[in-house]
Amino acid sequence: MNYIQLRKKNLCVENISALKLVKKYKTPFYCYSIAQLKNNYHNLKNSFKAIKPIICFSVKSNSNLFLLKELKKMGSGADVVSIGELLKAIKAGINPKKIVFSGIGKTEEEIRIAIKKGILLINVESESEVNLINKIAKQTSKKIPVGIRLNPNVTGKTHQKISTGGKNEKFGLVYNDFINLCKKMKKMKNLDLQGISVHIGSQITSVIPFRKVLHEINKIINKTKINFKFIDLGGGMGISYKKKEKQINLKEYSKIVSKFIKNKNAQIIFEPGRFIIGNTGILITKVIYIKKSSGKNFIILDAGMNDLMRPALYNAHHEIIPLKKTKKIMKGKIEFVGPVCESSDKFSNEKIFSQLKEGDYIALANVGAYGMSLSSNYNTRPTIAEVAVSGSNCKIIKKRQSLESLINN
Repeated sequence: MNYIQLRKKNLCVENISALKLVKKYKTPFYCYSIAQLKNNYHNLKNSFKAIKPIICFSVKSNSNLFLLKELKKMGSGADVVSIGELLKAIKAGINPKKIVFSGIGKTEEEIRIAIKKGILLINVESESEVNLINKIAKQTSKKIPVGIRLNPNVTGKTHQKISTGGKNEKFGLVYNDFINLCKKMKKMKNLDLQGISVHIGSQITSVIPFRKVLHEINKIINKTKINFKFIDLGGGMGISYKKKEKQINLKEYSKIVSKFIKNKNAQIIFEPGRFIIGNTGILITKVIYIKKSSGKNFIILDAGMNDLMRPALYNAHHEIIPLKKTKKIMKGKIEFVGPVCESSDKFSNEKIFSQLKEGDYIALANVGAYGMSLSSNYNTRPTIAEVAVSGSNCKIIKKRQSLESLINN
């Protein structure tokens, strides 16, 4: 179900017209549907109910504290990749025993805090990291639960910049290195090897790569003879950004995971981010100028690449929706751009669009994941506000950065 949609030619977020929101909040701002968030989480949970996985929301996709608290209420854990994300997840009330710490560059300080907080797993990605954790574990006289991230040499057939499973990527350990590290860790009495972890990339819409990953995990299990307590399959489940773009088939994915886990005494962990929060958010922005030049209509918005980096970073597509659709249309070369002094500060090229004039508003869709979390102060522009809608109620869940705090730091 889609809780953000046009109704009688007006874009609505649940029961509130987006035009009412722009009268209350200064543009640009992010706006999230809580009903959509709940729908997505429970859809994922119910699709895999036969195996009862631990769902660890990927905090890097959206770290808003209010949204993390909502996910905690639903029973979510957290996948974190920094000490900031770890502490934020704990502040949101998420049980440390539902938190996994991933990432290739954990510092000694981060590892010590993770150990102190008693999280579920630290997923290691190198022998050097294992040696450091073992040293800290000896000093604290603790036995630390860890997992090893496998690099399965499986690509997710996604954008190169969000593909992480190939053998030439920086992530995880390839087969032989994984086997050798398992042997070495058997001698480390302060480490408890409980898990195998894998994450091959983001925005994957086919189950074929995941099937290949499960085959590679089976090879590891058969070779090492280790009965892993946890098998962390990462995230990467894709959503629809374009009208004709399919999202991953959860029913099919659930079948292959259920078949894989049968006769294994292990708990599956998922680390979804985009699948849970991607389509919950829109970026509402104002048309400040319409510039005609070289046969183009440049629709200049008050939101820029500092607010939404994905299109500039890897040519990501986000559907653009007028807050009020009109019968009149504009045709030709239409380019939606931001105010930032970069040629890559553009969002979309269209050939036909609802007629716009200066002062109108549009929304960029499906920006809940890697929208605000990738934003910056580039061009010394303040970070924008975030708003949550639940039914007929709305509220600011993160204030717009003040100019004073921006220029004084």
